[in-house]
Amino acid sequence: MAARLVRPRSQRVIAGVCAALANRFGISRALVRVGFVLFGLFGVGEIVYIALWIVIPKEP
Repeated sequence: MAARLVRPRSQRVIAGVCAALANRFGISRALVRVGFVLFGLFGVGEIVYIALWIVIPKEP
C-alpha cells in the first residue's frame, strides 16, 4: 500500500512536493525532481509545483 500524499518535514529541498510525490508513488525523489525541471523548461513545471505546494498538506 502506498503512503498518503503529504509533504514530509524531512527529505525536502524547497517545499517537499517532489518528496511527497516520490513517497506516494514509490519512485526516486531525484527522478521526480528531474521531471519538474524538464516540465519547467516548457513553462508548466513552476505552475504545477506551486499548485501542488498549496494543495498537498504538510505531514502532521
